[in-house]
Amino acid sequence: MMRRGALREYVRGSLWVLPTGCVFGALLLGALLSLVDVGPDSPLAFQGTADDARSLLAGITGTLVTVIALLLGLAVVALQLSSTQFSPRLLRNFLRDRPNQIVLGVFVGTFAYAAGGLFTVGTHRGERSTVFPRFAVSVAVVLLFVSLALLIFFADHLAHSLQVDSIMRVVERSTLPVIGAGLFTAEGDPPAVPAAAIPVTARCSGYVQAIDVRWLARALADQRVTVRLCPRVGEHLVSGTVLAWAWSTVPGDSPPREERVASALERSVRVGFERTLEQDPGFGFRQLIDTCCKALSPAVNDPYTAIQAIEHLSVLFAELAARPVGDHIARDGSGAVVLVVPGRRFSEHLALGLGLIRRYGAAEPTVVAALLRLLGTCAGLSLDEPKRWAAIEEQARLLVDAAESAVRQAEDLAPVHAEAETLHRVLATRKAAASRPVATATGRH
Repeated sequence: MMRRGALREYVRGSLWVLPTGCVFGALLLGALLSLVDVGPDSPLAFQGTADDARSLLAGITGTLVTVIALLLGLAVVALQLSSTQFSPRLLRNFLRDRPNQIVLGVFVGTFAYAAGGLFTVGTHRGERSTVFPRFAVSVAVVLLFVSLALLIFFADHLAHSLQVDSIMRVVERSTLPVIGAGLFTAEGDPPAVPAAAIPVTARCSGYVQAIDVRWLARALADQRVTVRLCPRVGEHLVSGTVLAWAWSTVPGDSPPREERVASALERSVRVGFERTLEQDPGFGFRQLIDTCCKALSPAVNDPYTAIQAIEHLSVLFAELAARPVGDHIARDGSGAVVLVVPGRRFSEHLALGLGLIRRYGAAEPTVVAALLRLLGTCAGLSLDEPKRWAAIEEQARLLVDAAESAVRQAEDLAPVHAEAETLHRVLATRKAAASRPVATATGRH
């Protein structure tokens, strides 16, 4: 399962897999269409001699080589702009963009179709021939026009994909389903690691990309073993360090065999050289936070872009605030805990994300006010948990203190104080509603 997932993720983010498939598909299409025999008088037949057909295919081949070079040059410029101006972690989204892969695939496929036709049109067993597949040559002309239309589409798509709103929207849309999957849902406190637990070390270094939780929980239940992973999904792991702690689920049983637990973890825990969004919503937060921090850097100095990033972060934090996020705890049929996958709680996500932006943008009141609006959105949509309200209040206090320390003019702080007051009113309303006794049907008079 993990190998298939890794292969699927690699194929999805590769710029060469789909074009390579289009090359083989175009060669196969050309071979099949060469068998279609249409007469010279057919409207689908190429109206010309065999020499005309060869000249046409040679011209298409030369044209496509130039256009493919232009397309790749534009792609490299787009990657460079995204990396330097926004965040190097956004390159992954460009490579995963399906329209880019399709356009490149059609261009390369058309080139292969035309180049393959030069081996069959106008020649037969090394000698010149006047008989050639006229319908296949007509299809080459159609593919040429399709390629030119896609070139215009690619230019338009590239211009729109480089806009900061489009880039952030892609990150937002990619992260929301990961949050909605509800993998890291808090279901109580996980059990503590007993003294008899054995360490299971990692066999390779890299980032924890994904965990097949269902398969691993079933395997551990069969072994009557409880495992608590140490790194979170998205964190870096060093070979030889502790990957997990394992102990027997049944008190009094002998300690589990390390090699069996290690084998199960190797099959279900995927470690790669980069972070992915499969089960790691923090990676989506990181992409937007990096964009915000880079916009606030002295080299860029673009506070409005930072505010736009904060507004997209508000959507993600609002979705997170409405869910009981935390450690994932899997149990067997008897209710015993067999697997604990650590995850960040809402307060930790909030402190990590807002802390970075606060330290970069404390001197810009509009940025601080945008962060306070983010907290106000979270306060209005969060679960009725005092710990979450306390975390929101703490972040608001830190933001106001940082702004007051960095901004000298009191007039500039007016938007900050206004947003802070609005946030406090929202929290006071939520607390009052939560403390109000719920009326019941029998209690009404």
